[in-house]
Amino acid sequence: MGFFLNLIRSQFFTTIPYPSSDFSGQTVIITGSNTGLGLEAARHIVRLGAAKVILAVRCVSKGEAAAQDILQSTNAKANVIDVWKLDLSSYESVKAFGARLQTLDRLDAIIQNAGIFTTKFALAEENESQITVNVVSAAQVGLYALPKLRETSQTFNVRTRLEFVGSDLYQIAKFKEAESSGYLFDALNSKDLANMDDRYAVSKLLLLFTVREIATRSPITKDSNVVIIKSTPGACKSDLFRDDFSWLQKIMMSCMNAIFARTTEVGGRILVNCARPDIEAEAHGRFLQDCRVFTNGKNIDSTKGQQLQKRWNSELFSKLENIAPGITKVLA
Repeated sequence: MGFFLNLIRSQFFTTIPYPSSDFSGQTVIITGSNTGLGLEAARHIVRLGAAKVILAVRCVSKGEAAAQDILQSTNAKANVIDVWKLDLSSYESVKAFGARLQTLDRLDAIIQNAGIFTTKFALAEENESQITVNVVSAAQVGLYALPKLRETSQTFNVRTRLEFVGSDLYQIAKFKEAESSGYLFDALNSKDLANMDDRYAVSKLLLLFTVREIATRSPITKDSNVVIIKSTPGACKSDLFRDDFSWLQKIMMSCMNAIFARTTEVGGRILVNCARPDIEAEAHGRFLQDCRVFTNGKNIDSTKGQQLQKRWNSELFSKLENIAPGITKVLA
């Protein structure tokens, strides 16, 4: 009951501030930014004076169309926006993106907005697609970005930001697959065991487990002034629900959108406010809702949640090393 009361409070009784922080001179990357929340976040950051905004997208032509749309609405100079290829369903694409990150003169913030929501079981690389895109590849991108974020914080004496965009649905994830005594990835990647109606929420629970681990192993210090957070934009009208859902699911989603959903522009405000240059150190490793630190809930704070977090991260970081040997060495 608490989750739904909080949903009502957040969606109906909370005003999301219009972003006003100064991004002058800064370089910001936004994944999944050719449409929806990522596009609106990019538009705000260009308006707020960023020197470079990089749209990291699966389809470069769609990214270039989004860039033109932003330029027309903000009257910014064309060289403010770059479009980079990034397909989170491909480890090779993520590796190429990670290598390209290292060529930047500076990186002040990366907003990891890209993600998928599907009720259809399919594999991407060796995992169920939402686990690959929403968690494994997101973790890879974060670890590739961390050295450049640290370097920027030292060189330019700024606080840099690593933002993972999630969902408060993690609080009601059932995660029945975790009842298996074996390897979690095996259970998640089994079509017979998969509860696809719960899988998106599970992916966001696993993402928060991951973010908390990365933040714990990369504390804020004078050599690493990087705030690492997970945020939620809440329920928004966006392109997340692009899958071929059943007619009943589509009707239910349409009704939910009509009743609860924020506009895409308001959702974009949240992404920007959670990546603002003056974000407080207290946000490090935390879950942010409505632009402020929020409680974790029992799926995180319970003894069961803590045990599951440890189990998950042990498997995940071993997998990351197998995918890209040496990638986790960036962590303390």
